[in-house]
Amino acid sequence: MLLFDYREEDRRAVMSWNDGDVLFAWLGIAKNMALGVSKESRGEGGCAVSLPWWTFLSLRPQILDLIEGFGLESGKDFRITEAATSLLSEARLRADGYGDAVEAKSLDEDELLSKLKAVGFARKMTPQQTRNVRVIGALPAGATFSVPGAGKTTEALATFGCRAEPGDRLLVVAPKNAFAAWDEQLSECFPQWTETFVRLRKSDKIPGQLRSDPRFMIIGYQQLARVRNIVAEHLASRRVHVFLDESHRIKGRENISTDAVLGFSHLPVSKLVMSGTPMPQSASDLVPQFNFLFPEIAVDEYNVISLVKPIYVRTNKTELGLPPVTRIRKTLPMDPLQARLYDLMKSEIAREATQALGLKSKQAFRKLGRSVTRILQFVSNPALLAREMAFAHSEELASALAEGRGPKLRYVVKRARELAREGKKVLIWTTFVENVEYLAASLQDLGAVFIHGGVDAGDESDDDTREGKIRLFHDDDSVMVMVANPAAAGEGISLHTVCHHAIYLDRNFNAAQYLQSEDRIHRIGLAPGQETIIEIIECEASVDETVRHRLEFKVGQMAAVLEDSGLNIAPVPMDTDEEDEELGAGGIDEGDIKALLASLGGAA
Repeated sequence: MLLFDYREEDRRAVMSWNDGDVLFAWLGIAKNMALGVSKESRGEGGCAVSLPWWTFLSLRPQILDLIEGFGLESGKDFRITEAATSLLSEARLRADGYGDAVEAKSLDEDELLSKLKAVGFARKMTPQQTRNVRVIGALPAGATFSVPGAGKTTEALATFGCRAEPGDRLLVVAPKNAFAAWDEQLSECFPQWTETFVRLRKSDKIPGQLRSDPRFMIIGYQQLARVRNIVAEHLASRRVHVFLDESHRIKGRENISTDAVLGFSHLPVSKLVMSGTPMPQSASDLVPQFNFLFPEIAVDEYNVISLVKPIYVRTNKTELGLPPVTRIRKTLPMDPLQARLYDLMKSEIAREATQALGLKSKQAFRKLGRSVTRILQFVSNPALLAREMAFAHSEELASALAEGRGPKLRYVVKRARELAREGKKVLIWTTFVENVEYLAASLQDLGAVFIHGGVDAGDESDDDTREGKIRLFHDDDSVMVMVANPAAAGEGISLHTVCHHAIYLDRNFNAAQYLQSEDRIHRIGLAPGQETIIEIIECEASVDETVRHRLEFKVGQMAAVLEDSGLNIAPVPMDTDEEDEELGAGGIDEGDIKALLASLGGAA
């Protein structure tokens, strides 16, 4: 007899059978189905297979086909334990909830506002926020993909307010730099509530924090991966709603944060995913987000767009009344020796790209990613390769360095000074930490401050902290420049009231980081008619052009899926007659490699 069970201690489905079942053809099919669906599936002894419960839920249609196809009878040929039956019934209800979404059922506006008032929700929502909450508040699981500044956190807390029953808890999984925003929004949305978010930050303290059973909890993605079992046990015994902020951070199955989140996806009372850039690389980025929301429904990169459409809401920048960004591309020739060395590097990377496409292994992609990082570094600032003692072209590099740090850095320093003379504060973006610090040092006479992953968060009264540097840029008229990298400062910072000009020394292939960094100065709250200018600096005939084309392609894909015509990042060329913590490759994918190979002169 085939037995389906749920093992609560590790939240896995267990499929077991008797010795005599090996004579039946259906057993081999069932085993292969369970073992092949996930890298976390495993055999247990000779007569059992276990797999994550959320993965088992996605197999329900195939299992049903197997049972019906072979005419298996309940109680005779197979049995489902009481624990598994209970969870399968809950899964059926959630799947029905998805069916309701497809039928576009939403909350009545008056009923929604009345309920929110009854639970103490004090903030007046915009028409767009009310529209969005009417949709996602009616669902057991949904998504808000509104642009930064549109009030996703307010939408999320309103959704919790209308979904929650008395005594329900909320767990938010978010980047660390978003913790303060959740605290602030909670107090503004529910001023009568005395509870605050308990920050689950230290592994040894989290068990005690959870034993105190806080109503509001917040944890980072990396920390969650370390304490996944402790958090799952907490969810299993209580009514907890789970919201993922910046949900595009859960990626493919190789990501430990993804495994942690999906491992307890069947436990929350309700779920919400939140991201302004939900598919920074391709449609496949949506798959783990949908897996979290509805693990009961089979999904892949081919059907995820149609499946996600009924359950997401979005407010775009056009609805917010923001004027479009003015994007300008400044193209510069490389210095002569820099160009000569670049040609040598190109041929080596083309060979690695060809190999990576052939092997399609994680190791080959990582190796290529490191090489792409080097060439991005070299184009932005040749001196960044000087620290690599074993650099293959050290003599050529020494000659190139004699020309200086490259045309892009010279231009950015010169341009920042021009803007400062006009009384304009400027935000300079670069992928690489060394560039961040070099630019800040070069522009100290303009009071330049910088932020990268090595700058700690802290009190804004401390000038050396992230918050302190932001305050200086906001409030001190002598601080005219901020230099930052998107990986560290692309989220959780608002500079739009004091700065309207940004310069990109370099960019990588990460579309989410680029869009979020732009939104630091282009977001709700801009003065009417205020122009926002983005300057993108490129070296001609270089990898910079490939990065631009790939970013435009990825953002165009996202615009099509989200039906947001405002997502358009193509810059206008600038007149060129003037005088002279992070993975730089930005999560390079197969499409990036093909485009890169074509641009380097190889066969795509």
